[in-house]
Amino acid sequence: QVQLVESGGGLVQPGGSLRLSCAASGLNDYFIGWFRQAPGKEHEGVSCISNTDRSTYYADSVKGRFTISRDNAKNTVYLQMNSLKAEDTAVYYCVALRYTTVQAMCQMRVPRDAYDYWGQGTQVTVSS
Repeated sequence: QVQLVESGGGLVQPGGSLRLSCAASGLNDYFIGWFRQAPGKEHEGVSCISNTDRSTYYADSVKGRFTISRDNAKNTVYLQMNSLKAEDTAVYYCVALRYTTVQAMCQMRVPRDAYDYWGQGTQVTVSS
């Protein structure tokens, strides 16, 4: 059993930055993705990273602003979010999937319940 623990969310002004963290023992065996859900909207894959070749995927809406990385020694995946916009406001979830590609994972080509583990979510609010 892998328990994903997210941290780093909060309230930030437009143009500001936040860094989300996702930690768990056993995390190194999985592709890890950051997904978000805004009120009244479906889940959206934001960014995903492989556990093998560290390839990454970014949704068009965050390219150039967000950076995903992983520290295997710390069993932690990070999402650095810069130049935040009001439309980035959402609950952000850390998600683990064992066998996939970063594109398939982030584009949600599998049913939600096919992902191996979801974190509890952390709120990110971008507002002045």
